[in-house]
Amino acid sequence: MKNIYFLGECMVELRAMSESKLHQSFAGDVYNSAVYLKRCYPDVGTSLVTALGQDSLSKQMLTRFKSEELNTQFVFAHDDKVPGMYYIETDDTGERSFTYWRSDSAAKKVVDFLNADIVEQLSSGDMFFFSGISLAVIEESARDKFWKTIEQLKNAGVKIVFDPNYRARLWKDTDETKAQYHLAFSLADITLPGVEDLTTLYDIHSVEAVIDYLKPYKIQEIIVKNGPESVITKEGETLLSHTIIPVTHVVDTTSAGDAFNGVYLGARLSGRTTTDAVQLAAKAAGTVIQQPGAIIPKDIFQLAMTEAGI
Repeated sequence: MKNIYFLGECMVELRAMSESKLHQSFAGDVYNSAVYLKRCYPDVGTSLVTALGQDSLSKQMLTRFKSEELNTQFVFAHDDKVPGMYYIETDDTGERSFTYWRSDSAAKKVVDFLNADIVEQLSSGDMFFFSGISLAVIEESARDKFWKTIEQLKNAGVKIVFDPNYRARLWKDTDETKAQYHLAFSLADITLPGVEDLTTLYDIHSVEAVIDYLKPYKIQEIIVKNGPESVITKEGETLLSHTIIPVTHVVDTTSAGDAFNGVYLGARLSGRTTTDAVQLAAKAAGTVIQQPGAIIPKDIFQLAMTEAGI
């Protein structure tokens, strides 16, 4: 069995159903990716590496992880921290805005739990995924230990996967972000940037410019997402452009990129070509944005993916 580990934060999601009613769920970029991967590829061992609290919401969240058949061996329980929370609103075009409460998030402490024994266990995996949000959330004082862990995993043969997923509000300034992204790109075997992720940081405005920027890092597999327009992949020296059929009925774009990432990586772990993986990942993203919320109903998602050939 192939194994992938997703390090990051899952949060409590609140979404308005009416003026007086909220819907509560759980979401977060790495969690969303893990869920959609596992739904498509149940034979891939899919683990979350995160920290929760001891409170009732943490216990509900852990139960939800298990209901999605995610491995919770590396979901740690902090003594006095709690999960972060956000409130999401979407406009008529499906674009979203967020209000966050995460200053006391247990996920900030996840690196504290990565002792030598845990890192040795993670070293037996096939892929280890983290995002720009994962990097921003963990405490600044823990970053040196985090990078040493990533180096150890890479040296053990684990493929390191990085999605920049830039969120300006999570960072002190762009200099801090660029310093951390430089380390991430230097260690990544696979990266999945969106063009817009790099525009603010590096004044990059096109897929071609992203490829050029990343060239010195010698990343084996680059997947550049350009919204609904196209996806460009570079595997070794092979550069391919993949046409994406845009979705016309957009309800909520919350986890489009997350669904893409999860299904792409699951497809690659299952032996699919980059071309097949992109098409399946694009179908997943297109399905997710036609439903409200980050995690859409399992039956709707799996029917669409079965029709796509999974």
